[in-house]
Amino acid sequence: MISSATSIEVRYAETDMMGIVHHASYLPWLEIARGNLLKERGISYAKLEESGILLPVVEIKMNYRRPATYDDVVTINSLIKERPFAKIRVDYELLKEDQSIASGYSIHAFMNRLGQPIKAPKFLTDKLAKEFE
Repeated sequence: MISSATSIEVRYAETDMMGIVHHASYLPWLEIARGNLLKERGISYAKLEESGILLPVVEIKMNYRRPATYDDVVTINSLIKERPFAKIRVDYELLKEDQSIASGYSIHAFMNRLGQPIKAPKFLTDKLAKEFE
């Protein structure tokens, strides 16, 4: 299993008129956490794209339990539980002061620039392999 923790400080623009983080604001946070998880392992989205590999979202799910508000610090724990093959799934647990406020996952397909599905690139699977042993 591969894990990472990323902290986000809620910005005013991410809240709605009730002062609560808008549900759509969570999706960019997941992207930040996912990028950090890969970057910590020497894999950057920019290099993936430069090599012709795209990772479009094919499925996403979020469960919201408690609100976050302006100026809160939200920690996003991201996990990859299975070796990627043609897709990669990342699970997320979002915490505010060690209390779960939301959870979910995203699934991304490996595709080439023509939009055709491909296998996970060897350089990515090699970098992640040691953490699954």
